[in-house]
Amino acid sequence: MDPLALNLRHLRAAVAIVASGSVSAAARAVHVSQPAVTQGIAKLEAQIGQQLFERRADGMSPTEAALILAPRADAALRLINSRQVTGTQIRAFLALASTGSYAGAAQEMGLSEASLHRAVSDLSLAVGHRVTERRGRGVALTPRGSSLARNFRLASSELRSALAELAVLQGREVGRIVVGAMPLSRARLLPKVISQFLSRHPGVDIAIVEGSHAELVGPLREGEIDIMVGAMRPVAPRDLVQRAVFDDHPCIIARAGHPLTARSHGIVPDDLIRYPWIVPSRGTPLRTQWATMFEAVGLKPPHVPIECGSVLMVRQILIESDFLTLLSTDQVQVELEAGCLAVVGDAPGDISRTIGVTTRADWRPTRLQSVFADLLIEQALSAAHGRRGD
Repeated sequence: MDPLALNLRHLRAAVAIVASGSVSAAARAVHVSQPAVTQGIAKLEAQIGQQLFERRADGMSPTEAALILAPRADAALRLINSRQVTGTQIRAFLALASTGSYAGAAQEMGLSEASLHRAVSDLSLAVGHRVTERRGRGVALTPRGSSLARNFRLASSELRSALAELAVLQGREVGRIVVGAMPLSRARLLPKVISQFLSRHPGVDIAIVEGSHAELVGPLREGEIDIMVGAMRPVAPRDLVQRAVFDDHPCIIARAGHPLTARSHGIVPDDLIRYPWIVPSRGTPLRTQWATMFEAVGLKPPHVPIECGSVLMVRQILIESDFLTLLSTDQVQVELEAGCLAVVGDAPGDISRTIGVTTRADWRPTRLQSVFADLLIEQALSAAHGRRGD
């Protein structure tokens, strides 16, 4: 079920009843009649397929389902922050924010462009601000619109989590976990964790969004990604929480048969500047470690002719050239075992990067999301222990 298909007024009434224990108090809180509240709760119960309240002479007693739904719904409503906004308007606006055009948004939602225009215009009136502006042939969000889109996505995430938790209450393990995967995590850690998790919880969907830290941190903040895994930043912003799980020590990698692989005595500092390098862009942890490696042997980092963060691209360029790179052996283990690539040597100096799990500071995971996160950390720590044992 689309979480935004839930009627926001009905959710507001349910939250008010849980808080007050009576329909009359809830009616006053949400500014509708008592019969309207009663009808709204009945419709909401039918929609989610669970009873939310036990009707008693002295009031309404929340069931376990209501106690699960109310905190999530309350958080979502606070993020939406308007009694006039509807779920249909939010869906239309988020589709427009995602596609950048009314035509694309209308196609995504299965609506006419006129209907989508009207929904977004009504939303703008409801919040009292312009939310879009024309940019050439497309549509862009205003600063206020961008802020609203972020809040609406977080609200949708809260309601999606509520529906997943309600399903568990009915004995159904369903839901969706979205993982932001930075390069190192894709090699061994995430595939193993996902395989183990799905063997125990086959009804849960897993979505992997690949990218760099810069590409993933925005969707993480907006609730489109639940967990981000990869190289941590030295200082976490206040709205994010980082948990370190192991330190990775990159090695110098080249093609099999590279001239440096024939050195019986190992590489010397001058070897580091004799051949060209392919490394990620400035600002990434691996690029910083690469520069530190040169500083450790008293050399100025050379010019980088190719900047690339894609392991697939780096691998192919290495195989067909004398370029060098700095990578974790986990990222190219298959190529090392196949004899396509080779480890030239350890990087000079104390070269390492901390791999960890990053989440929003205000993230409230469902039980299954917590299970996945715990398994992820458990496997990462186990792998790190195995490396130390080797």
